[in-house]
Amino acid sequence: MLPILSADQIRQAEESFWAHNPGVDLMARAASAVADHARAILGTRPDPGTPVVVVAAGAGNNAGDALLAAAELDATVLVWAVADQTHPAGLREVLKTGGHLVSRVEALEALTEAALVIDGVAGIGSRRGLSESVEQFAAEARRRRVPVLAVDVPSGLAADRPSVSAPAFRAERTVTFIAHKLCQVATPAAHHCGEVHLVDIGVPYGDPAIWQVAELDLAAWYPWPAATSDKYSRGVVGLDTGSPRFPGAALLGAAGALFTGAGMVRHAGAEWLSDRVVQRWPSVVPGPGRVQAWVVGSGWQVDEEHRDTARARLAELAADGVPMVIDAGALEVLPHSLPEGSLLTPHAGELARLLGIDRAQVDDDPVRAARAAAGLTGATVLLKGGTEYIAEPDGRVLLAVRGPAWAAQAGSGDVLAGACGALMAAGVRAPQAAAVAASLQALAGVSYPGPRPPELLAQTFPDIISGWAAATDRAPSV
Repeated sequence: MLPILSADQIRQAEESFWAHNPGVDLMARAASAVADHARAILGTRPDPGTPVVVVAAGAGNNAGDALLAAAELDATVLVWAVADQTHPAGLREVLKTGGHLVSRVEALEALTEAALVIDGVAGIGSRRGLSESVEQFAAEARRRRVPVLAVDVPSGLAADRPSVSAPAFRAERTVTFIAHKLCQVATPAAHHCGEVHLVDIGVPYGDPAIWQVAELDLAAWYPWPAATSDKYSRGVVGLDTGSPRFPGAALLGAAGALFTGAGMVRHAGAEWLSDRVVQRWPSVVPGPGRVQAWVVGSGWQVDEEHRDTARARLAELAADGVPMVIDAGALEVLPHSLPEGSLLTPHAGELARLLGIDRAQVDDDPVRAARAAAGLTGATVLLKGGTEYIAEPDGRVLLAVRGPAWAAQAGSGDVLAGACGALMAAGVRAPQAAAVAASLQALAGVSYPGPRPPELLAQTFPDIISGWAAATDRAPSV
């Protein structure tokens, strides 16, 4: 897994390092890395002449990194001090090596011939957005397609937020230090970061509370069957999903469970609906029976007429004491306590209703919202969306592998709930089950791009899982 640190954790790591290593020049290490990446971008130019590099420099250490890097380049370096002052030592070094301090107007004019902009305006502790003059500069650089190299994070973004609620630089490449930040891995902010390159400058850090899942993690967490496995040991998942209004949810959840590798899938909803599921998926067993995990709520009707019935049904299923995947309508009728190891799978609107807050608050700080719901309910929370967050009651958060925008379609959540239930029935803990299922769906979308409905995409899951088997020694016994 890839550790994700907050701005505060980065600052604490730096302060601790400086306290124990007072003579080490971290800025020189960072600047050297930025210079290397600047040369890499400049090396792709077709023009063999001396390149023009414009540095947009703020007043902090970010500007120092950018300026010291620019001083190492074989280029005509122009420095715009966006606040009429900048990092003194960095500016001296640029001027000493032949660079020039220019005005805002001159910096804008230079974009007509610039080969690179180095964004050293703001650091990880800055607020979102840009001043009017910097916003104009960033927009002009983008209009003229001048590559932007961002130092640590593109200015205008907040390190700890995935949202983009104000103007920001859009970088071709971002050079970051110590560890990744949330804005670099979570959408939509990640789209502003371009290629993100983490540089080790020798600063250790403590235990991160946020982790980005990698494919090797998925292979390690997947419940590979052994030679002695049978349908019961591989996990029996029960589905109480669908309704007269949304019958398709039952079929979609069954597809997610089947193609993720459940040992047995039961559908315990209305008899007519179970019959329809079995007609589409003959291996599904209709009716009640013993299960090792429940998937409930997908396609339920919870309007005023059906709310009490839904609440009673959820309480009845919860009495089994097995872990539950609680989706869609069932999120609106949660009991006071849930079986240990349960998983909630809301989208942003459903999570906002659960917490009694505006959806905009969830979109702005999804990590905080998912953690709040996990703490409130004692369950793991999988917040669905462009980036999917898995929050545990103890505050740890996993980010699933990110998929393409094609996956944003009705029914994807029903398939995802079924996939989560299959994994939990096989004994995978809720956080890992959520991460594997969400990442599986994302990777299927990457491997099979295009407008594929979720039930067809689910049928490609075995191909993705087979790829994991080839990459790990935890493949099934033969």
